[in-house]
Amino acid sequence: MAKVYVMIADGTEEVECLAVLDILKRAGMDVILVAAKDSKNVITSHHVRIEADGIAAEIDFSDADAIFVPGGMPGSEHLSNCEPLIAALHQADRESRRIAAICAAPAVVLGRHGFLAGRTATCYPGFENELNGAAYTSQGVITDGNITTARGVGFAIDLGLELVRLLVDDEAAANIKKQIQHNCI
Repeated sequence: MAKVYVMIADGTEEVECLAVLDILKRAGMDVILVAAKDSKNVITSHHVRIEADGIAAEIDFSDADAIFVPGGMPGSEHLSNCEPLIAALHQADRESRRIAAICAAPAVVLGRHGFLAGRTATCYPGFENELNGAAYTSQGVITDGNITTARGVGFAIDLGLELVRLLVDDEAAANIKKQIQHNCI
């Protein structure tokens, strides 16, 4: 069973965070919601109060199969300034473990800290200049090596399904897609 750390901060876009978290849990993954502050209590971008499972300063991310960073502002800024998260992302990247980000986070978190150089990535329109060395694509979700990025909240379910495909298999992703009736219009 894959273990995924899902980050959250004050100002995180809650749908991006929780939609991906939901899809990962449906796939049977061990998902831990981690606050990027000294308290488990977070207030999201739309003023929803959420209690995380733990705080970044107390988490050992070394057993992560993946670390997911949602967007939203100022949540992405808070995540970018979270030293334990950035250290964990560097370790995960060195070990070729999966990293995922959506919306502003691919630029504000991954781009600013050099994770995207030489890769193709996407992000929320208007943040492209912070991808720092990445080739921008307008695709909704893209995986380049061990890093998966997504454009915004409308692609949160697609990102979750892509992570299931990568961490479990195609069949699991297809089954969840069918169960939730995604793209059945």
